[in-house]
Amino acid sequence: MKTILAAYSGVLRGTGTSVLSALQKPPSAFWPRRSRMEKHLQAISVLQWVVSFLAMGAVCSVLLLYMFCTDCWLIAAVYTTWLILDWNTPKRGGRRSSWVRSWTVWTYFRDYFPIRLVKTHNLLPNRNYILGYHPHGIFCFGAFCNFGTEATGFSKKFPGIRPSLATLAGNFRLPLRDYLMSGGICPVNKNSIDYLLSQNGTGNAVIIVIGGAAESLQCAPGRNSVTLKKRKGFVRLALQKGSDLVPVYSFGENDAYKQVIFEEGSYWRIWQKRLHKLLGFAPCLFHGCGLFFTNSCGIVPFCKPITTVVGEPITVPKMEDPTEEMVDLYHEMYIRSLLNLFDKYKTRFGLKESDVLHIQ
Repeated sequence: MKTILAAYSGVLRGTGTSVLSALQKPPSAFWPRRSRMEKHLQAISVLQWVVSFLAMGAVCSVLLLYMFCTDCWLIAAVYTTWLILDWNTPKRGGRRSSWVRSWTVWTYFRDYFPIRLVKTHNLLPNRNYILGYHPHGIFCFGAFCNFGTEATGFSKKFPGIRPSLATLAGNFRLPLRDYLMSGGICPVNKNSIDYLLSQNGTGNAVIIVIGGAAESLQCAPGRNSVTLKKRKGFVRLALQKGSDLVPVYSFGENDAYKQVIFEEGSYWRIWQKRLHKLLGFAPCLFHGCGLFFTNSCGIVPFCKPITTVVGEPITVPKMEDPTEEMVDLYHEMYIRSLLNLFDKYKTRFGLKESDVLHIQ
């Protein structure tokens, strides 16, 4: 206010320079702080992804059906025809877009938590890889940001490697699936992964969240446990394709939300498991913070650092029909490698020396 009064008095005295100075240096109270604006942009970038994950497929499906009942029915018919003709594209490597993967919105997404990617060993472009991602968390923020975008510089840290993040196949039966494919995201089914590891040359890295939706029911801040003891399908697949196994652990993934964890055998736990079998994903009861007020409840995740550490590759031989003994052997090797990775880096990224990774 004083600055404006000074400019006004300058006009009365006939000094135009005062007006120019006042316009070039507007009072800071009139404008939000840059750091605050950036924080809001970061929160909005994360929120749009959460909402897209939760509702985009269902909303777009309803909208498409509604368009058939309007004057826009021809547009809906053309899109549906194209969707049918293009049905198998996600199983054949999809259509990744370097432009979409490099959107500025993903840097805001990264900086909200923030999310960081740590490389411990090289991945050779003349090999194919299966990266086992742990833990699942609620929304796999670390997996998406590090492997579905270029926000943390994956292509620069691992030159010659094409990451493909595997997710629920049901997501690719809905409209606007190109939004997923543009990030290099693929269905987590045998046909899709077979294509990437055997018919797409070398330098492919398929990222599988090993614990899946079942693991998300156990995630909570401060809890370090992964669902892995009976998950051996990815090891068998690695042996069949001769693809190296790489353990990946994200410190802080479970801290993004608080979740109500129901006891085994309770009514609500049984209900969650039934819906998991029916829908393919687990309905979690969770909450984060509000969009503009961190002390309120909402679906925006908490600002907790997420550090994703890519471990040392385990060289795997190619066997068309691996025996159970071979699968068990490499499964045990993978578990030991994951435990070593966790123990080596836990104190660097917020955990105590006494913290232990529990394998379930």
